[in-house]
Amino acid sequence: MQKPSIPKGTRDFGPTEMARRNYIFDQVKCVFQKYGYQPIETPAMENLSTLLGKYGEEGDKLLFKILNSGNYLASSGVIDENGNTKEKISSSSFTNLISEKGLRYDLTVPFARFVVQHRNDIQFPFKRFQIQPVWRADRPQKGRYREFYQCDVDVIGSNALINEVELIQIIEEIFLQLDIPVSIHLNNRKILAGIAEVIGEPDKFIAITVAIDKLDKIGIEGVNKELVSNGISNDSINKLQPIFALSGGFLEKLLSLETILASSETGLKGVSEMRTILDYLEALNSKAPVILDLTLARGLNYYTGAIFEVKAQGVNIGSICGGGRYDDLTGVFGLNGISGVGVSFGADRIYDVLNELNLFNEKAIAGTKVLITNFGADEEKFALGLLQTIRKSGIPSEIYPESAGLKKQFSYADAKNIQFVVLCGSDELAKGLVTLKNMKSGEQQSLTTEDLLQFLLS
Repeated sequence: MQKPSIPKGTRDFGPTEMARRNYIFDQVKCVFQKYGYQPIETPAMENLSTLLGKYGEEGDKLLFKILNSGNYLASSGVIDENGNTKEKISSSSFTNLISEKGLRYDLTVPFARFVVQHRNDIQFPFKRFQIQPVWRADRPQKGRYREFYQCDVDVIGSNALINEVELIQIIEEIFLQLDIPVSIHLNNRKILAGIAEVIGEPDKFIAITVAIDKLDKIGIEGVNKELVSNGISNDSINKLQPIFALSGGFLEKLLSLETILASSETGLKGVSEMRTILDYLEALNSKAPVILDLTLARGLNYYTGAIFEVKAQGVNIGSICGGGRYDDLTGVFGLNGISGVGVSFGADRIYDVLNELNLFNEKAIAGTKVLITNFGADEEKFALGLLQTIRKSGIPSEIYPESAGLKKQFSYADAKNIQFVVLCGSDELAKGLVTLKNMKSGEQQSLTTEDLLQFLLS
């Protein structure tokens, strides 16, 4: 007999978990729509040509590739009719022969493809949100899954820094509604490029950012070792250390960077952008706990300006939201000069944080509010009519599907966390009343059907 199982890094979700997950999605979606963002969806799979080369070498390794249907190898001439290889072939070439599609790694690259493909049907600037699963062939661990949901919000077709400010407002509002204490970490890829210039390693910018992005995982010593392995000199690495150790608030760090990056036009432009964002936030009296974090790199290659990362306070789980500015991601699909910026909320990590901090409230698990008992055929007919009336009033309700003892029906209500049970037995029907039992307090009261409905709606 086969033992039932699911792939590592994936999960089943029961009714309570789904109620809590939908609570997160509803809160996020409500804020997105409040700020004028519109929903879209893209396919779970994309052509590999769309995905490859957009996430860096390490990101490409984490793509789930989908086998072509049919016997592609035989038709390619690489194997004979007996399944034997006719010629030597590299692993990458072999993969290309058997796989042309892959599961999406994130929602941003498919969004860029969507924008180019539908550019005549959308209005720029285009503000979109997207809540769908993504897949990564990563090593499963706490807070890291192979299948997980992202809640993305982006605006594309505008260079204005007020878009970055609005995203910070969205971040602040969503986590305030979810009651999660967070810190919002900001940096700018132009600042990082400027740092690479002033330490004498402008050609190693990507290697530097990829290494820095692993700081939380492998520590400063591990980052330094990786920098050495990528050909960065010890002298340059030594110049990096005091930059990453800069102390003080957001403005103090910007003032220090203006001196450090005085010889880098790119770096100073990044500093100027961050100063503008800070000025907007101060003018709006934003209470968001924003930190200028020079160790924040966001290893994805397509980021070009401000970058974001949000961490939950009191929980060791990594970032729960992140993103940034990308100046020409649509260019790889033939539409140049279209800048965008966005952030992605990690719904699965947010769920884990809420669970660990015991922050899910009653609204997050609300399901059936009322159960009507079932004691037999005559009572059942009355109960079905009452049930119809309650449901028309928009109250989630159900009837126990078969005649059963009261203890069994109460146990069912308790197991489903149903707050109210309506008893309509022969005694109640004879009096033209029903008995309402509050399963949490134990209180009972006799009511007419009209009074019952009014009570449930109050």
